[in-house]
Amino acid sequence: MLKNNIFYILASFSSLLVLFYCLIMTSLSRGAGESFGVFLLPLSSHFSWDRASVASIYSIYMVCLGLGSLLSGMAFDRFGPRFNYIVGLGLLAISYGLLGNLTSIWQFFIILGVFGGIGASMVGVVPAQSLVSRWFDKNLGTALSIAYAGQGLGVLIMAPISQILIDDVGWQLSYKYISYVFVFLFIIASILPWNRISKGSKNNPRKIFNGKAVGGISLIKAVKEKTFWGFFFIFCFTAVGIFGISLHVVAYLVYIGLSEVQAAFSFGIAGMLNFVGMVLTGLAADKYPRHIVATVSYLLSFIAIFSLALMQLFPSIILLILFVLGFGLSAGARGPIITTLMAEIFAGKGLASIYGATNLGQGLGAATGALLAGFLFDLTGGYNFGFLICTIFTFLGALLFWTVPQIRYAKI
Repeated sequence: MLKNNIFYILASFSSLLVLFYCLIMTSLSRGAGESFGVFLLPLSSHFSWDRASVASIYSIYMVCLGLGSLLSGMAFDRFGPRFNYIVGLGLLAISYGLLGNLTSIWQFFIILGVFGGIGASMVGVVPAQSLVSRWFDKNLGTALSIAYAGQGLGVLIMAPISQILIDDVGWQLSYKYISYVFVFLFIIASILPWNRISKGSKNNPRKIFNGKAVGGISLIKAVKEKTFWGFFFIFCFTAVGIFGISLHVVAYLVYIGLSEVQAAFSFGIAGMLNFVGMVLTGLAADKYPRHIVATVSYLLSFIAIFSLALMQLFPSIILLILFVLGFGLSAGARGPIITTLMAEIFAGKGLASIYGATNLGQGLGAATGALLAGFLFDLTGGYNFGFLICTIFTFLGALLFWTVPQIRYAKI
């Protein structure tokens, strides 16, 4: 009995350590991308680039993040998690180390857009979702929501810190200092016991053999299912709305009168609430119908976008608070619901590849939203039309939760 209790405690502790590592990795992966919103104004000013040109860097980043997510999932299924984290952290360390020395926009397209996007995809939600699903079964929904919530934590940490660094040492050295973090994590990842980590919990029904998943369906079979495309387009449509807002929100808040530090801090607080919102969503989805929980989160997103749009007409701390609360609690709240459902429906050898393929939808949507918002700002001199587009696509994402039967009636 004592031996069994000790084994249970050690197994639980190992599971929590894996969850904590995935939380840190998703935090940095999302934080690295979202912090670009803080760099948007300094880059525009330094190089005299228009808003759409700077936003196009982020769009390329998100496209490569999406394409990289597909490659990340396939690599995870083929080689295991060690390959993902070593390659991803290496790419991030190199790309961010070079950013401060770049002089033209095409260099940013390649170094930040391509290498940074692929690097972030290799250490982001795709390997985290796949790895956590190997270590948790009974509390899988809650565990996945915590890992996913790391994205909000990354925004909370990296957006304000990036702004402080920019104010203190400039944007060039700020990128250099961020690269040191990735170098440190690369060293840590190089010495972790990946053979043991990749095997997962011994009692987990998602079978692992020699560090690789077995059973289940492949990506090729999954793409023939309506459920897969439901997940894909929920990610895609929602990302148009959410990322179209998140990239430009710091610049928009400065545009309507806030200081750069106040704008970055507001965005950071929204990131903190994003963490809270993802965890609460995961807990709620274990008790209530997923499409109801998702709809509540979408309503919060609508309130946030509407409040943000009104601020240029009626500047108010109340509207700012409504935006921060609504956007923070809802921006990534659909992720834990989708990833938990996918872990249950597509469990097996193709799970990471399927995760990656659906995340490609998010990358394409995010790139579209960010580019459209920037283009419409340059065209009209404001964000009203951009916010309208974001609202429409967010509504389409909400609609799919009600119209795809396999998603609406699925049980976690």
